[in-house]
Amino acid sequence: MRGEVLHYDEDQGFGFISGADGNRYTFTRESLRRETAMPNGTVVEFQPGGGQARDVFSIAAPIAADPGIKAASAQASVPPAAASPAQHFGRSSETAEPSDLWGYFWRGVTQNYFNFAGRARRKEYWGFFLFWVVSLLVIGGIGLFADNEMGNFDSSVSAAVTVGLCGTFVLATLLPSLGMTVRRIHDIGLSGWLYLVVLIPTIGSLIILVFALIPTQARENQWGPVPAGVRI
Repeated sequence: MRGEVLHYDEDQGFGFISGADGNRYTFTRESLRRETAMPNGTVVEFQPGGGQARDVFSIAAPIAADPGIKAASAQASVPPAAASPAQHFGRSSETAEPSDLWGYFWRGVTQNYFNFAGRARRKEYWGFFLFWVVSLLVIGGIGLFADNEMGNFDSSVSAAVTVGLCGTFVLATLLPSLGMTVRRIHDIGLSGWLYLVVLIPTIGSLIILVFALIPTQARENQWGPVPAGVRI
């Protein structure tokens, strides 16, 4: 996969890549095919897996800021498809930041369906679950209407359509819901494995609620940079 280096700390040997799929991936010095400088904006190829980039190698150096050098460099060394890496892999074009709460929900169930890496700000988390609940209520309403029209409430099958529709929706959105919560926990600087506290009777769900209410950690952490749109 092609991507762009967002940040690389040569002293720590650790950095982040924005992939062409809109997700961020971590990489280490050991992930580099050959040890070389990785300044911000370097276009790279890598093998993604589990939120990490492996076998990373540079395919184009970042374009110089001087207009004259920029033009010459772009013509001499940057392929047409990668001539404007910031337009393809930078924050402005990686999965665009939604402008409304519905956008967070839609991105969660499409582009971030299997995403357990990175960070999710509070607005993204609550926007997702707001429309998750709204969608569940709408689906439940459709199921109740169908059951009533089919006379299921007067028979032994009861609310079969309602249960089936709601159950299908919950199962279909289980992974993106888990991923959203894990990324929200990452956003406050904690390990996503802490989601397992939800298994604690009574207080587990309250702990997750507290995690969801804590403000974004106002600095880059091991799960990625501060999410776009957060005021620091």
